[in-house]
Amino acid sequence: MSGAGGYDEYGFIADLYDFVRPYRDRQDVAFFVDAAKECGGPVLEIGCGTGRVLIPTALADVDIVGLDLSSHMLGVCRQRLAQESGTVQSRVQLVQADMRNFNLERTFHLITVPFRPFQHLITVDEQRSCLESIRRHLADGARLILDLFNPNLDALASRQHGEEVGEEPEFVTPDGRRVIRRHRIVAHDRFNQFMHVELIYYVARTDAKSASSTPSACVTCFVSR
Repeated sequence: MSGAGGYDEYGFIADLYDFVRPYRDRQDVAFFVDAAKECGGPVLEIGCGTGRVLIPTALADVDIVGLDLSSHMLGVCRQRLAQESGTVQSRVQLVQADMRNFNLERTFHLITVPFRPFQHLITVDEQRSCLESIRRHLADGARLILDLFNPNLDALASRQHGEEVGEEPEFVTPDGRRVIRRHRIVAHDRFNQFMHVELIYYVARTDAKSASSTPSACVTCFVSR
């Protein structure tokens, strides 16, 4: 799909997602859970991914629908949900759909867009279409919580194309893979205010005789308006 940035093409991204330090250590879950409890549900989470926010919300006795474009992300989320009780599982519905245009034929008392997936929409038409879809699903008096990036203008303007950067520490997955994640800017579009960023994952097994230096990579678009 145009503008999706290969999000649903790379299964290894979903496989590693829950172990990436900036994702795993992000301190926003309690905020979204408290908002869900305050409204009482039902909640629609757009870009639910592997369930980082969705599952704690269901554990807090709130009914929630998780929408995501990636079948791989939703697959990991289902695996995580399978480890919870039947009561928790009954509070969750997962939907594979495009945030730019979806119709669930119901409304919600709270719609959330955690961790900035809205900024993967790089045209005004895409953004308007997403917001129009959200509006159709808001009940009277409902709330929308939209997480947006606070841009670091110096970093956005000064980084060179092709320069591999990143200060994230190595992490180790439960099955013994050692992973280092880096990124590099492939292209800037300063007029439209977005850039193409390539995420690079260096993966090696702890039991391997030598580490692999061949990265797997995913190209994703981030907006900095």
